[in-house]
Amino acid sequence: MRVVVVGATGNAGTSVVQALGADPQIESILGLARRLPQWSPEKTRWACADIADDTTELAGHFAGADAVIHLAWLFQPTHHPATTWRTNVQGSIRVFEAAAAAGVPALIYASFVGAYSPGPKDRAVDELWPTDGWPESTLCQEKAYIERVLDTFELQRPEIRVVRMRPGFMFKREAACEQHRLFRGPLVPKRLTRPEHMPAIPAVPGMRYQVLHTDDAAEAFRQATVRTVRGAFNLAAEPVVDAAMLGEMFGARTFLVPGWPVRAAVSAAWRTHLLRTPPSLFDAMLHFPIMDTSRARQELDWAPRYSVQEAMREWLAGLREDAGMPTPPLASPAGRASEAIRPHS
Repeated sequence: MRVVVVGATGNAGTSVVQALGADPQIESILGLARRLPQWSPEKTRWACADIADDTTELAGHFAGADAVIHLAWLFQPTHHPATTWRTNVQGSIRVFEAAAAAGVPALIYASFVGAYSPGPKDRAVDELWPTDGWPESTLCQEKAYIERVLDTFELQRPEIRVVRMRPGFMFKREAACEQHRLFRGPLVPKRLTRPEHMPAIPAVPGMRYQVLHTDDAAEAFRQATVRTVRGAFNLAAEPVVDAAMLGEMFGARTFLVPGWPVRAAVSAAWRTHLLRTPPSLFDAMLHFPIMDTSRARQELDWAPRYSVQEAMREWLAGLREDAGMPTPPLASPAGRASEAIRPHS
């Protein structure tokens, strides 16, 4: 099989490329990214492509591919949603249209738990739960919009096998510094993420969410590529993250706190650019449903290798160690500094 991975140099992309490269059924991988990496994974070659640029020729890259895996997504700048819309919505539509024009038989898309409408926290929902997102979150609304686009795409292109992966938050060691930059921002000290600096953890009602190791998500993408499955798959590891789990993990006590003062603090920090996570995402997390992963386990023969605690401990270790990879999104702070002073080619 020949596979094209769009957005192949970020958190999910690097793990997906490695998972595909280790599969003997995969003959070659074309990784598309806005900036070429200094990284040579097995069976992979690279090409520059910016899906936000309507002059980018995608169909030519997709010609002859057996599958296109679309992972490219822009989280920042959260203060300028028109910018993320150009990549996340308009760019995704370009990917889908180019895949159809090139006659690609399989399209695998990275959705997100945030595409789901508000749901229960005391039981798990399957992939039939509505995908209307949280109305005030740009991230959730963009993901929900693409779900509607794919509904139409599947009706118009029934010959194309469409798979939608809906993972929880994905963590791995090499992505820690990138995610710290994207979500917390450079003004939030990394030392605050160390267990010894967390003597107490606030328990906000409704703050229960799911995560998994990025490599485990990548394995599900690989399985969806080589199997003839269709439709949506929830991806998450156990246990569900809440204050009690975090307190046990860090050996910290928990204390109940209403959501509104936390939300007010997040909002103030975001408005003043001290924090890069918008308050709308905090609100959305209070409403994310708990996902049932039975379909992925049964139809993809998939099971996470890492527990939630293992994935989060690895992420924290990566943050302390300034871990990264030789790709532009995942470059360590030292690597990004050297990149900044390198003359432009």
